[in-house]
Amino acid sequence: MTACSTALVAPDHTVDGRRNLLGMNLPELTAELQKLGQPAFRAKQLFHAIYVEGHSDFAAMSNLAKDLRAQLAQTYALDRPRITTEQISTDGTRKWLLSLPDGNEIEAVYIPESDRGTLCVSSQVGCTLTCKFCHTGTQKLVRNLTPGEIIAQIMVCRDSLGEWPNAQAELRRARTELQPYDNGRLLTNIVLMGMGEPLYNFDNVKSAMLLAMDPGGLALSKRRITLSTSGVVPMMQRCGDEIGVQLAVSLHAVRDELRDVLVPLNKKYNLAQLLQACRDYPTVSNIRRITFEYVMLRDVNDSDADARELARLLRDIPAKVNLIPFNPWPGTVYECSDMARIEKFADIVVAGGISAPIRRPRGRDILAACGQLKSASEKQRASARFASTGLVAAMDAVAMDAPPTLPTAPPPA
Repeated sequence: MTACSTALVAPDHTVDGRRNLLGMNLPELTAELQKLGQPAFRAKQLFHAIYVEGHSDFAAMSNLAKDLRAQLAQTYALDRPRITTEQISTDGTRKWLLSLPDGNEIEAVYIPESDRGTLCVSSQVGCTLTCKFCHTGTQKLVRNLTPGEIIAQIMVCRDSLGEWPNAQAELRRARTELQPYDNGRLLTNIVLMGMGEPLYNFDNVKSAMLLAMDPGGLALSKRRITLSTSGVVPMMQRCGDEIGVQLAVSLHAVRDELRDVLVPLNKKYNLAQLLQACRDYPTVSNIRRITFEYVMLRDVNDSDADARELARLLRDIPAKVNLIPFNPWPGTVYECSDMARIEKFADIVVAGGISAPIRRPRGRDILAACGQLKSASEKQRASARFASTGLVAAMDAVAMDAPPTLPTAPPPA
């Protein structure tokens, strides 16, 4: 158990006490069915029914015997988070506000593009960090998400897109409004860029992503999964070694004194440490480059000198820079650089030998764009709600800028 891992790694529990199987991998399902006296091949059938066919009701699993289905329904659940709100942007972006069994909420966003369909996944309720330009950072951290709650965001997306083999006819018809990619898939890519810092929930994120990549289940390629971090340097090597996904780094400044303000984590892991961790990231190469995210803030980090320094800092790292026009949110003090300034900035970075595409904002009209996610969940008094789970100590650790060990979920009711 590492300093950045979660205190609870057990599967989710529903409010009625039945264990939720969603988020369990094949060995875990095998262990559960052994408790019922079932052979291992039944677990493979159950795994297929959950992650290939997308069933959320045991009664619909025709590959299992009827009496076993009834037994499973008595003991286990396959609960997804409840969709509180679904919003669809004028550009086709979809945002879901998802309610968890304990009453907390998270957001997930689906972004259809010409060559892919990307789901932006949350890893925490709220966020550990307080990046000044990010709306999510204004929401206090409540807790880490479990593997089941992370993987459930993928399941909910596929539910809504009608992407399971036995999807209802009306959902299959709705798919004609979108362009299927990659052998008929609509959901092709995952980005861990939603609410939270994924590397401060490493163990659960790892479990969820390994499950998402399981070739016998959701079967997403590691090359189609990108984990974004604000720079939790000690965990970056483990991310590459143990998960092996693409890496994105929220950079946003080229001088420590400015990054200390925009990304306060920089006070603990400065630019020199962060960039060295990027050079050392396993599998980084000219084929698998690190993406550096750089939000464009008017008169803050968008000067010609900033652009030249950015190119200099990254010159020995296989990298590309995503220039992100700042997405405003209620109460922010920042403004977006104008497009002429962003284009000039990009030209300078490209002249320095670094690819620097300008990201087209998506879902702004529904606050679904980069840096705009924030659920309605607000941190309750830790001493009143989570005193028995260790969140008070975790919050103290955050206040001292230490890697937190957070509870995954409150104990089952």
